[in-house]
Amino acid sequence: MIPADEAWGPFRPDIDPAERKARLRCLRAVVHLSTGPRGQALADLLLRAERDPGLLPSALTALSGLDALDKRRIWASYLALNRTAA
Repeated sequence: MIPADEAWGPFRPDIDPAERKARLRCLRAVVHLSTGPRGQALADLLLRAERDPGLLPSALTALSGLDALDKRRIWASYLALNRTAA
């Protein structure tokens, strides 16, 4: 189970499967471009989570385990790509 304060993007429980898949793909692309080989394990988990949402907590744990700079880059890029127009 994912704690409420960590339920963002593809980790939100209230989105439909197609939207989750799109968000996972977006996050995977950001991870790949931001971290390269350092984020490969996370990118692999995000890909597998498209088919098995039970892997979402593991993916979130892998993201949390990255270096602080990598996490900030990933979060900032993901937010910029998914920001809604005001």
